[in-house]
Amino acid sequence: MTAIALALHVFGAVVWVGGMFAAYMCLRPAAGPLEPPQRLTLWRAFFAKFLPWVWVSVVLLLASGYWILFATMGGFRGAGVHIHIMHTLGWMMAVLFFWLFHGPWLKFKRAVDAKDFPAAAAQLNRIRQIIMVNLPLGLIVVIVGASGRYWG
Repeated sequence: MTAIALALHVFGAVVWVGGMFAAYMCLRPAAGPLEPPQRLTLWRAFFAKFLPWVWVSVVLLLASGYWILFATMGGFRGAGVHIHIMHTLGWMMAVLFFWLFHGPWLKFKRAVDAKDFPAAAAQLNRIRQIIMVNLPLGLIVVIVGASGRYWG
């Protein structure tokens, strides 16, 4: 059961962090030359496909992470410092995602649908800022998760 939980945990992390990396480092520069209506429509379509996967990832990460923590490590007392770091940063990421989804994303979606491109651009910039914080946090969590058990 631990192997399944760990596989689901890794899957969730790869989907979420990899998707943010692809969006920020690849799609964002590629979409830059597009005219605002096309660029904003592209981002709306991207997030409409990506954000449901982030929800799945968050659920998988929380469920599998807590299962591993309590079923195999005996809770927080039996966990190494790397687990505590992942736990803290993971919750920071989740809170930022919840804010992104329930605030800027919903406003962005409504603005694009209404063809209010200046308002959509402002919300997309807010989404970019949140991802600019969440992506490094996610990369740190991945590094900590991959290497933490081998620390000292």
